[in-house]
Amino acid sequence: MNDKILIRKEIKNLKQRFPEAQKQAEADIVFDKIETLPEFQNSKTILMYWSLLDELPTHKFVEKWSRSKQILLPAIQGDEMMVKRYSSSNKLKQGLLGISEPDLDEIFEGKIDLVIVPGIAFDWQKNRLGRGKGFYDRFFEKNDVLKIGVCFDFQLLETVPNSEHDICLDIIITPSGIFI
Repeated sequence: MNDKILIRKEIKNLKQRFPEAQKQAEADIVFDKIETLPEFQNSKTILMYWSLLDELPTHKFVEKWSRSKQILLPAIQGDEMMVKRYSSSNKLKQGLLGISEPDLDEIFEGKIDLVIVPGIAFDWQKNRLGRGKGFYDRFFEKNDVLKIGVCFDFQLLETVPNSEHDICLDIIITPSGIFI
Protein backbone atom coordinates (compact mmCIF):
# COMPACT_ATOMS: atom_id res chain seq x y z
CA MET A 1 0.00 0.00 0.00
CA ASN A 2 2.86 2.38 0.77
CA ASP A 3 4.26 1.80 -2.73
CA LYS A 4 0.94 2.92 -4.24
CA ILE A 5 0.93 6.06 -2.08
CA LEU A 6 4.52 6.91 -3.07
CA ILE A 7 3.84 6.40 -6.78
CA ARG A 8 0.68 8.54 -6.63
CA LYS A 9 2.63 11.32 -4.88
CA GLU A 10 5.57 11.14 -7.31
CA ILE A 11 3.34 11.22 -10.41
CA LYS A 12 1.30 14.08 -8.94
CA ASN A 13 4.50 16.11 -8.49
CA LEU A 14 5.58 15.42 -12.07
CA LYS A 15 2.18 16.45 -13.43
CA GLN A 16 2.23 19.72 -11.48
CA ARG A 17 5.47 20.72 -13.20
CA PHE A 18 4.12 19.81 -16.64
CA PRO A 19 3.02 22.89 -18.66
CA GLU A 20 -0.64 22.90 -19.79
CA ALA A 21 0.30 23.48 -23.44
CA GLN A 22 2.58 20.45 -23.37
CA LYS A 23 -0.16 18.35 -21.73
CA GLN A 24 -2.52 19.16 -24.59
CA ALA A 25 0.15 18.63 -27.27
CA GLU A 26 0.97 15.19 -25.87
CA ALA A 27 -2.72 14.34 -25.54
CA ASP A 28 -3.17 15.22 -29.22
CA ILE A 29 -0.37 12.76 -30.09
CA VAL A 30 -1.95 10.00 -27.97
CA PHE A 31 -5.40 10.49 -29.48
CA ASP A 32 -3.98 10.65 -33.03
CA LYS A 33 -2.55 7.17 -32.33
CA ILE A 34 -5.91 5.94 -31.05
CA GLU A 35 -7.62 7.15 -34.22
CA THR A 36 -5.32 4.90 -36.30
CA LEU A 37 -6.36 1.73 -34.46
CA PRO A 38 -8.85 -0.52 -36.30
CA GLU A 39 -10.45 -1.22 -32.90
CA PHE A 40 -11.25 2.48 -32.56
CA GLN A 41 -12.28 2.94 -36.18
CA ASN A 42 -14.71 0.02 -35.92
CA SER A 43 -16.15 1.10 -32.57
CA LYS A 44 -19.56 2.71 -32.45
CA THR A 45 -19.87 3.15 -28.67
CA ILE A 46 -16.89 4.31 -26.61
CA LEU A 47 -16.61 4.89 -22.88
CA MET A 48 -14.24 7.81 -22.28
CA TYR A 49 -13.60 10.11 -19.33
CA TRP A 50 -13.98 13.87 -19.04
CA SER A 51 -10.47 14.71 -17.84
CA LEU A 52 -9.60 16.34 -14.57
CA LEU A 53 -6.76 18.87 -14.50
CA ASP A 54 -4.23 16.21 -13.54
CA GLU A 55 -5.19 13.74 -16.30
CA LEU A 56 -4.32 13.43 -19.96
CA PRO A 57 -6.73 15.98 -21.49
CA THR A 58 -9.73 14.44 -23.29
CA HIS A 59 -12.14 17.33 -23.85
CA LYS A 60 -11.17 18.01 -27.50
CA PHE A 61 -11.28 14.32 -28.36
CA VAL A 62 -14.66 13.75 -26.69
CA GLU A 63 -16.15 16.77 -28.46
CA LYS A 64 -14.73 15.74 -31.84
CA TRP A 65 -15.93 12.14 -31.76
CA SER A 66 -19.28 12.75 -30.10
CA ARG A 67 -20.51 13.95 -33.50
CA SER A 68 -19.99 10.57 -35.19
CA LYS A 69 -19.75 7.98 -32.40
CA GLN A 70 -21.73 7.38 -29.25
CA ILE A 71 -19.50 8.66 -26.44
CA LEU A 72 -20.22 7.61 -22.88
CA LEU A 73 -18.83 8.99 -19.63
CA PRO A 74 -18.66 7.42 -16.18
CA ALA A 75 -20.99 8.50 -13.39
CA ILE A 76 -20.37 7.38 -9.82
CA GLN A 77 -23.29 6.13 -7.73
CA GLY A 78 -22.29 4.80 -4.34
CA ASP A 79 -19.49 2.29 -4.90
CA GLU A 80 -20.35 1.65 -8.54
CA MET A 81 -19.42 3.29 -11.81
CA MET A 82 -22.44 3.71 -14.06
CA VAL A 83 -22.30 4.87 -17.65
CA LYS A 84 -24.24 7.74 -19.24
CA ARG A 85 -24.42 9.19 -22.74
CA TYR A 86 -22.43 12.34 -23.45
CA SER A 87 -24.23 14.98 -25.50
CA SER A 88 -22.51 18.29 -24.79
CA SER A 89 -20.07 19.93 -22.39
CA ASN A 90 -22.98 22.24 -21.45
CA LYS A 91 -24.88 19.22 -20.14
CA LEU A 92 -22.30 18.04 -17.60
CA LYS A 93 -22.56 18.30 -13.85
CA GLN A 94 -19.99 17.79 -11.16
CA GLY A 95 -20.43 14.36 -9.65
CA LEU A 96 -18.74 12.60 -6.80
CA LEU A 97 -14.98 13.03 -6.48
CA GLY A 98 -15.15 16.19 -8.63
CA ILE A 99 -15.64 14.20 -11.83
CA SER A 100 -17.80 15.77 -14.54
CA GLU A 101 -20.59 13.48 -15.67
CA PRO A 102 -23.62 13.79 -17.96
CA ASP A 103 -26.54 15.52 -16.26
CA LEU A 104 -28.98 12.72 -17.09
CA ASP A 105 -30.92 10.20 -15.07
CA GLU A 106 -30.77 7.52 -17.76
CA ILE A 107 -28.06 4.87 -17.32
CA PHE A 108 -26.64 3.39 -20.54
CA GLU A 109 -27.27 -0.36 -20.67
CA GLY A 110 -26.12 -1.20 -24.22
CA LYS A 111 -22.98 -2.71 -25.68
CA ILE A 112 -19.73 -0.80 -25.23
CA ASP A 113 -17.09 -1.47 -27.90
CA LEU A 114 -14.09 0.23 -26.32
CA VAL A 115 -13.07 1.93 -23.07
CA ILE A 116 -10.37 4.62 -22.89
CA VAL A 117 -9.12 4.56 -19.32
CA PRO A 118 -7.24 7.16 -17.26
CA GLY A 119 -4.82 6.23 -14.52
CA ILE A 120 -2.13 7.52 -12.21
CA ALA A 121 0.46 5.04 -13.50
CA PHE A 122 0.71 1.99 -15.75
CA ASP A 123 3.35 -0.68 -16.29
CA TRP A 124 4.69 -2.86 -19.11
CA GLN A 125 2.45 -5.75 -18.04
CA LYS A 126 -0.53 -3.43 -18.62
CA ASN A 127 -1.38 -3.05 -14.95
CA ARG A 128 -3.06 0.20 -13.97
CA LEU A 129 -2.75 2.17 -10.77
CA GLY A 130 -5.82 4.36 -10.35
CA ARG A 131 -6.93 6.68 -7.58
CA GLY A 132 -7.61 3.76 -5.27
CA LYS A 133 -11.40 3.46 -5.24
CA GLY A 134 -11.64 0.47 -7.63
CA PHE A 135 -14.46 1.85 -9.79
CA TYR A 136 -12.95 0.78 -13.12
CA ASP A 137 -11.91 -2.67 -11.82
CA ARG A 138 -15.44 -3.40 -10.59
CA PHE A 139 -16.85 -2.14 -13.89
CA PHE A 140 -14.45 -4.37 -15.90
CA GLU A 141 -15.41 -7.42 -13.81
CA LYS A 142 -18.95 -7.06 -15.18
CA ASN A 143 -18.13 -5.84 -18.70
CA ASP A 144 -15.92 -7.68 -21.17
CA VAL A 145 -14.63 -4.85 -23.32
CA LEU A 146 -11.41 -3.70 -24.98
CA LYS A 147 -9.55 -1.50 -22.47
CA ILE A 148 -7.05 1.14 -23.61
CA GLY A 149 -5.05 3.04 -20.99
CA VAL A 150 -3.80 6.50 -21.94
CA CYS A 151 -1.07 8.48 -20.21
CA PHE A 152 1.99 10.67 -20.48
CA ASP A 153 5.31 8.85 -20.98
CA PHE A 154 6.40 9.47 -17.38
CA GLN A 155 3.33 7.57 -16.14
CA LEU A 156 4.46 4.31 -17.76
CA LEU A 157 6.65 2.59 -15.16
CA GLU A 158 8.59 -0.67 -14.99
CA THR A 159 6.04 -2.07 -12.53
CA VAL A 160 3.13 -0.81 -10.46
CA PRO A 161 1.80 -2.61 -7.39
CA ASN A 162 -1.32 -4.66 -8.06
CA SER A 163 -3.63 -7.10 -6.31
CA GLU A 164 -5.80 -9.99 -7.46
CA HIS A 165 -8.87 -7.76 -7.99
CA ASP A 166 -6.96 -5.38 -10.32
CA ILE A 167 -7.81 -5.95 -13.98
CA CYS A 168 -5.13 -5.54 -16.65
CA LEU A 169 -5.67 -3.40 -19.71
CA ASP A 170 -5.37 -4.59 -23.30
CA ILE A 171 -3.38 -1.67 -24.73
CA ILE A 172 -1.52 1.32 -23.29
CA ILE A 173 -0.85 4.39 -25.40
CA THR A 174 1.61 7.17 -24.58
CA PRO A 175 2.95 9.95 -26.79
CA SER A 176 5.95 7.76 -27.66
CA GLY A 177 4.18 4.49 -28.43
CA ILE A 178 1.40 1.93 -28.55
CA PHE A 179 2.01 -1.00 -26.21
CA ILE A 180 -0.01 -4.13 -26.96
